[in-house]
Amino acid sequence: MKLSRLGYLIKSGFTGIFSHGLMSFATVTITMACLIIMGSFGLLVVNINEMIASLEEENEVVCFIDESLTEEEARAVEPLIEAVANVSGADFVTREEAMSDFQDDYDPALFESLDPSVFRHRYIIHLTDISLMESTKAALEDVDGVAKVNAHLDYAEAFVTVRNVVSIVSLALIVILLVVSLFIMNNTIKLATFTRREEIAIMRMVGASNGFIRCPFIIEGLVLGLIGSLLAFGIEWALYSLLINEVVGGVAAALISLLPFSAVMWPLLIAFTGIGVIVGVVGGSSAIRNYLKV
Repeated sequence: MKLSRLGYLIKSGFTGIFSHGLMSFATVTITMACLIIMGSFGLLVVNINEMIASLEEENEVVCFIDESLTEEEARAVEPLIEAVANVSGADFVTREEAMSDFQDDYDPALFESLDPSVFRHRYIIHLTDISLMESTKAALEDVDGVAKVNAHLDYAEAFVTVRNVVSIVSLALIVILLVVSLFIMNNTIKLATFTRREEIAIMRMVGASNGFIRCPFIIEGLVLGLIGSLLAFGIEWALYSLLINEVVGGVAAALISLLPFSAVMWPLLIAFTGIGVIVGVVGGSSAIRNYLKV
């Protein structure tokens, strides 16, 4: 394609944007709003998954070893425990260490008359996926040398339920908002094609190809989508930073921990830009389709 022709097509695309300033502004605004909502729910899912991952590390399973086993025999059970599916690691705790932990958590005077032998050797088990805690608990109970397994199944189920509900709701909203953005973009460019229908008809009569006619509208949609996506990214950045500084930095800091924006910045920028460009190109291409039919 000649540079002069390419320049004409790009100029025509930008002309369409400014000739329908109000609708172009509405398109950018709607696209920006949809992306901000999509991004907010996406960041919510990412942070919830991160918090659940942290809780997974803290939500440990405790395996109590048969009290008849010596410390050396109890340590020999470790390979059997680590061989259980979904076990990512196991830390051995002796009777003496277990008693020391209780003394740190409670009044040491309560344990002055107790001998460490009243405690059992144990393993602190770390799981790969807490949604499989129940089956993992059953498998650990079948290991030779394990007398009892303590697991907070209710907490694990609650964490998994919250994660699944938020993920499903967020995915549904993202899809709906993506369709809305595409619909708005499509209608805006359809208005542009309607006001320029005579120009399109003349170009068809002089033999212009469908690609040549379609290109300015695709450029128009692409530019509008790109502008909306970049503005949405900037606003999302400001809102997320405000949330971290004003809300999480206060009383809620003890309960909520959010990822720094730098950890999600590039994936978010790529997602916003990609969605904005795709919505713009698809909207621009589909809006003119009916005018290109013979």
